[in-house]
Amino acid sequence: MKVRKVSSKFVKPLFEGDPPSSLNSGYCIPLSVFDKAAFNNHMAGIYAYRPPIPPNATIELGLRKALSEYREWAGRLGEDESGDPVILLNDAGVYFVEASADCTLHQAMPLSPSPALLSLHPSLKGAEALVQVQLTRFTCGSLALGFTAHHLVADGHSASNFLVAWGQACRGLEISPRPMHNRAIFVPRDPPLIQFEHRGVEYMHKNPNQVNPHPPFEITPAADDILVHKAHFTSEFLVKLKATASSENADNRPPYSTFESLIAHLWRAITRARGLKGLETVTKIRISVDGRSRLRPRIPNEYFGNLVLWAFPSAKVKDLLDEPLAFAARIIHQAIAEVNDSYFKSFIDFANYRVKEEGLVQTAEMEKSFHCPNLEVDSWLRIPFHKLDFGGSCIPYIFMPSYFPIEGLIFLLPSFIGDGSIDAFISLFQDNLDAFKRLCYSLDI
Repeated sequence: MKVRKVSSKFVKPLFEGDPPSSLNSGYCIPLSVFDKAAFNNHMAGIYAYRPPIPPNATIELGLRKALSEYREWAGRLGEDESGDPVILLNDAGVYFVEASADCTLHQAMPLSPSPALLSLHPSLKGAEALVQVQLTRFTCGSLALGFTAHHLVADGHSASNFLVAWGQACRGLEISPRPMHNRAIFVPRDPPLIQFEHRGVEYMHKNPNQVNPHPPFEITPAADDILVHKAHFTSEFLVKLKATASSENADNRPPYSTFESLIAHLWRAITRARGLKGLETVTKIRISVDGRSRLRPRIPNEYFGNLVLWAFPSAKVKDLLDEPLAFAARIIHQAIAEVNDSYFKSFIDFANYRVKEEGLVQTAEMEKSFHCPNLEVDSWLRIPFHKLDFGGSCIPYIFMPSYFPIEGLIFLLPSFIGDGSIDAFISLFQDNLDAFKRLCYSLDI
């Protein structure tokens, strides 16, 4: 597949009536404590549409209308007079690329996790725009939409709200619900109540060796040593997996969720495939936890920004592999449950009173090439990315992450089959992939 760039430009918001008075006044929005702790990079996803598809001009017009409600995406990152990070609402625009491919989409399908995906969206390196869009037309009339968004501005939930609004604008509908833009709602308590340890969790010293002077693994893999594999888990397999994980629940406790059961299974399968059996080392998982439903009072779903912290279930490799699946599921369940209202409020106090004073930096970063012996899970199971509807029959029949060859990184998405099955995009060292393929569909690991 060869992709040729036809045109590129910056697309700016289209306002009804006069533009906001703050357009040229240097108006900015300070990043919240959750924004500052987020990944400082772009995330990218790929959509695929079959014809008939509206012309690019219609999709661009809808984008401009949506940006009038989500002006942050058309701005730029900067600093205020105190050197604190802010979003400059200067309406500099979204980077918008039109491109063409030299084949049909069917010939490029299935869109497998490979470097070829990188040609379907603008480069993530050195991107100044906070959102980038690429529309690639195939010879059959199909469309691939590559979308990238800067994570410091918003989390996946907020990004999906914007995408839904973009589709509504393309269909001539009123954008609903409208975003909630107030990032100043996370006020620290006076006096602060820091009940939990956040150093080494969300934040760390600039030199991590101050905390861990002897990392357990010294691996310097080449980029081509890491492959991204797509594993499809049927609804039937997931039902059996959930039953197995919950089989040892006592006292009428509810069964573990499908998510908890699947992550427990993948944790064990990947650990065994890595050949870590018998090691006393500790393996852990970073799992995103949305704070909208956990904070009290509850934060509305239309809040625009980052509102995510992480659970870090951990276990010794030996225990993880010697104990049954229920052992891993229980650890995951407990770790997620502990990221509750008290934990989120403790983080707000810590981030306001300790981070700058101690010169700490966030632990969330995408520059590393591997996580072994750990995992990083990015779940999109409850995020409605699939609702980017441009009108008529133009609804996506594929949505997937771009190509991120970071060993130990997992993306979970609902399958577009629509039957409750799940697709997992898993990055592993090439030497471990065959073993993982043999293990991943077995209930007896």
